[in-house]
Amino acid sequence: MKFPSSWLKGSSLGESIASELRLQIISGAIKPGTVLSENGIASDFGASRSPVREALKTLSNEGLITLKRMGAVVNGLLVHDLEELYDVRYLIESFAWKRLADSDSSELIVQLRQVIDKMELAGRHRDVVDFAYQDLAFHETIITAADHTRIWHLWLSIRQIVMTVMLITTKQVLSQDDDKINYVINKHRKLLAGLESKDPNIIVQNVEEYFEDSVKTLHTSIPE
Repeated sequence: MKFPSSWLKGSSLGESIASELRLQIISGAIKPGTVLSENGIASDFGASRSPVREALKTLSNEGLITLKRMGAVVNGLLVHDLEELYDVRYLIESFAWKRLADSDSSELIVQLRQVIDKMELAGRHRDVVDFAYQDLAFHETIITAADHTRIWHLWLSIRQIVMTVMLITTKQVLSQDDDKINYVINKHRKLLAGLESKDPNIIVQNVEEYFEDSVKTLHTSIPE
């Protein structure tokens, strides 16, 4: 699997290299303990060493690699690490959903319904890239609508890893039958129904159920 070029519009070469390496590391194509060299990566991507350094610095900040004198050592991302990532996602999104409970969400609800419709279409066509993109858009739309600067900055700090994990888990989901795909889509419909209810208790319950189920999916999609 390669990182979708359509998701990299406006990205620097360093960001593009980081995206591809991130996908390979999280998917397990590059194993923990592997030593990455600037020269080797530059040769693989046909790039100079400057964007490679940018990419390695980004991955180091994300904890995926450790920079050493002999090169970058891959740490990988264990399921435990991903569970912690989803804990942070839960904190961000539960806050965002509850914050919107008392607001006029009529336009937001229409927007989210359109995203779910696009997910359904992508699922029918087994379009992994578009399904994952719409999935990300659904959650990011809620976080944006919450209109909270610090929550948005926290989201940005994990967005690239979340995006990559979504791509991997979506590939696994879309390899299954229609029932599994519809199950995932209906999970999003249930989140939306919670918002439509304007009941904070229902919203919290639906968000908790969503993330509990999503963590289970991680264990079948990401290498241990």
